[in-house]
Amino acid sequence: MDNSIPLDQPKRWTALSLLAIAELLCLSLWFSGSAVVPALSKEWSLTASQASWISIAVQLGFVAGTLISAVLNLSDIISSRHLVAVAGITGAIANAYFGLYANEPRPAIAPRFITGVCLAGVYPPGMKIMATWFRHRRGMALGVLVGALTLGKATPYLVNGLGSANWRNNVLFVSFLAVVGSLIVLFFVEDGPYALPRATFDLKQVVRVFSNRGVRLASFGYFGHMWELYAMWIWILVMMRASVAVYGGDQRFAEISSFLIIGAGAVGCVVAGLLADRVGRTVVTSWAMGISGACCLLVGFLYSANPYFLLVIAIIWGASVVADSAQFSSCVTELGDPQYIGTALTIQMSLGFLLTTISIELIPRMANLVGWRYAFMILAPGPLFGVISMLRLRQLPEALQIAHGKR
Repeated sequence: MDNSIPLDQPKRWTALSLLAIAELLCLSLWFSGSAVVPALSKEWSLTASQASWISIAVQLGFVAGTLISAVLNLSDIISSRHLVAVAGITGAIANAYFGLYANEPRPAIAPRFITGVCLAGVYPPGMKIMATWFRHRRGMALGVLVGALTLGKATPYLVNGLGSANWRNNVLFVSFLAVVGSLIVLFFVEDGPYALPRATFDLKQVVRVFSNRGVRLASFGYFGHMWELYAMWIWILVMMRASVAVYGGDQRFAEISSFLIIGAGAVGCVVAGLLADRVGRTVVTSWAMGISGACCLLVGFLYSANPYFLLVIAIIWGASVVADSAQFSSCVTELGDPQYIGTALTIQMSLGFLLTTISIELIPRMANLVGWRYAFMILAPGPLFGVISMLRLRQLPEALQIAHGKR
């Protein structure tokens, strides 16, 4: 039992709510470019590869940002609250530049890359702040936070579906949301009672993280999860648009569906967080990856079918594909060196997001080669590898440190 802070202490629920709202607003920057790809394709005559790079630039920027942060231990040696606020506002400025001045694919890549770099200063530090408020029920808390991040990533699709017919206005509105989120963190969020003193710079921590066997296996599970996640998020929406067009449906349905598919992950994250604290993180992550892996094998067979049938499977996939995400991070916070939690999370994310750039690029190539019916099957080895890694972690003695012995 957590005796130092009652489970019903109002301050930590307030911190959870405020940080979740702030991260939702800031992370809306992520898919701000991807959401307007249909408009860009018409205006700029984008090829499939150029459309991919609108998304991949953000992923690579995030990788670069997390590598810089990890090497310099930024998440552990400076205030996470200030890091989130500065990075969020800078990312909003880069995104606004994209919306105002990009007139062809090449000039669009740089501001999208910079946006990704800045998001590396929002995502991992936000998770670290949340960990300072929760020891018990940490899986639930991080599940809520990742659910908010997921809903944030879905937000540009809702803005694009319901907002202006001018894509630039929609991009600028998303930048405004990110500024609001950054200011919430700066003025209304503080570190919790489990915060440790700021660490000193230690380059060895970059290597030491993976010498920990438990952290290594949890990271392997995360890598399998990441192989699937962003390729699914980006390309299921393209597949949905193409399927609706073939079926003869309304493209506005496809845009709203995009928000529902990604947004379903928010529900999945919260449910998985609640379950993980009760039945164990390795069990929940394995089940989530099993369900999502089955979906990537099945979803293609509904291409060009009734859009509502496709939407149902896609929503199940959207809920399960990210449901486990927070639990990998929770495992790292429980198994790693508490003094360098921020660095450990940042390294894990950096390598995971680097992996996503490969799977994102593979899906359109597979679609051209074998069609949408079979394209997503190439993602299935990721969740399979993740399940094997988490079940191996479950067998280790140190797994008793996870979820207070629930593993």
